[in-house]
Amino acid sequence: MSTDRPKIILDCDPGLDDAMAILVAVQHTDLLGITSVSGNAPLSATTRNALLVSQIADTDVEVHAGADRPLIIEPKHAAHVHGEGGLNGPTVPPLHRSPTSNDAVQFIVDTVRATDDVWLVPIGPLTNIALAFRQAPDIVAKVAGISLMGGSTGGGNVQPVAEFNIWADPHAAQIVFGSGAERIVMAGLNLTHQYTVDRDLAVRLAGIGTAVGTFAGEVIEACVEFSERMRGASTSPLHDPCAVLAVTHPQHFGSVKRHVDVSVSDITAGMTVVDERGYDDANANVEVLYEVDRDATIEVFVESVAAFS
Repeated sequence: MSTDRPKIILDCDPGLDDAMAILVAVQHTDLLGITSVSGNAPLSATTRNALLVSQIADTDVEVHAGADRPLIIEPKHAAHVHGEGGLNGPTVPPLHRSPTSNDAVQFIVDTVRATDDVWLVPIGPLTNIALAFRQAPDIVAKVAGISLMGGSTGGGNVQPVAEFNIWADPHAAQIVFGSGAERIVMAGLNLTHQYTVDRDLAVRLAGIGTAVGTFAGEVIEACVEFSERMRGASTSPLHDPCAVLAVTHPQHFGSVKRHVDVSVSDITAGMTVVDERGYDDANANVEVLYEVDRDATIEVFVESVAAFS
């Protein structure tokens, strides 16, 4: 892997869109490891799916299983979106791989301590990252940054004011957003809903004629089917790749630094409270993404899929 590619740890809960984020990360980053977390599906399923995607992509990246529950609240999953097993829709082969370890948190700590300029890219609940920061506060200042998919400047998806990843472990999110990390980049719903896919893209990916192309096409088809069923829409947002692309292709994104906190109160649990007034810029802690060049980043995604043999 070229050393000029950003070094990342991809923390995920696959998940249809997580699977596509893995493909982009394999092609455009120095992917030091994948860590799984409970989220879209239980940990056993998200770990299995991370292994499956790495197997389909024929990459030898390490996969480390992480937290099987949030810090405080009961586990929450998104079977209505991703299916009980997390990858509802695409055809997947039998799994022939096992996790490298069952201690994702220790892997994160050890890797950040041993390696300079590591980006943490969490695209699921922030449990593993919060546990790593709590166990080893010294790594907060060492990471190059945190680029996460989660939150929103406005309304939510799973709740009126909360996006799923933050809602699934708001206490962990509160730790991460309040960690003091030098760079936190937030790809929230306000951004990811601009990054849409449709059936034409599914056909284009399948037409690549490879196993990865077929898999990616089936994932996009499943995403569009869900949007049709739930919203009557012919397009679907593809959330998670945005957090990877914001690191690999930052020129295609526009951001404003804001102060962001996370609510853990009952009625607003998981809400990312984004101060857009401009009064508190001195305490701004998050680069909130507002704009994405959808066409350019879709081409990066397609090229990533096409690069697999």
